[in-house]
Amino acid sequence: MEDEPVFRALADHHRRWLLDLLFERDGRTLTELESQLPMTRFGVMKHLRVLEEAGLITTRKVGREKLHYLNPVPIQLISDRWINKYSAARASALADLKTVLEGGSLMTTDPKPRIVHQIIIKAPQERVWEAITTPEFTSRYYYGSTLKTDLTVGSPFTYHMPNGTPIVEGEVVLSDPPNRLVHTYHSLWPPMNEDAPTRVTWELEAMSGGVTKVTVVHEDFQGETATYQGLQSGGWAWILSNMKTLLETGEAMPQEY
Repeated sequence: MEDEPVFRALADHHRRWLLDLLFERDGRTLTELESQLPMTRFGVMKHLRVLEEAGLITTRKVGREKLHYLNPVPIQLISDRWINKYSAARASALADLKTVLEGGSLMTTDPKPRIVHQIIIKAPQERVWEAITTPEFTSRYYYGSTLKTDLTVGSPFTYHMPNGTPIVEGEVVLSDPPNRLVHTYHSLWPPMNEDAPTRVTWELEAMSGGVTKVTVVHEDFQGETATYQGLQSGGWAWILSNMKTLLETGEAMPQEY
């Protein structure tokens, strides 16, 4: 059962505490997390390893530091399978996580990468790249929006609603098919349209058995902006979960607006 590692990871109160800490402030080092728990550094490392293996956190190297980030995608998938199955109302991934952890909603103004999500998809890397970069795919999982871009550096990178209205505008910064894509991001949806452009990095890594690891880093937020709050509270978790469902089953989840 795919959910078992997540449920096992959440069963220990120390690991729930670690997730709670990352929910309050993302991008923490081992030293920062260790200072908050009454256990040895080795013990914290063991718990972090369990959480990372379950996909509940992801890590990134920034300089000499290894930073830990909450990854709400598995929570979103559990919500879709177990909560929404019995409830008409859809709960966002972070709302479900807050219920589980009884955490707060504090955010950091730290300039480190702000939103880091990671997901494993049972599909070849080239197929995942196609899902990220072609309008035929994005229209099925990205809130019904079609992507328009030729993927050349400096060219537009825009998402359009079914009626043709642009909702996200950006520019290609780097394109290395099928491994890495970097583009700017500026939502045209009020009140996010008042925010400065941000930056999105897609990283794809082929794994054994035709499986692909996808990491999305959304950064360069100018503080706790409307764009940050909207995407952190479920936007990316929903998009990535929906893409995974589409690629693995051939059918997307019901559109959520």
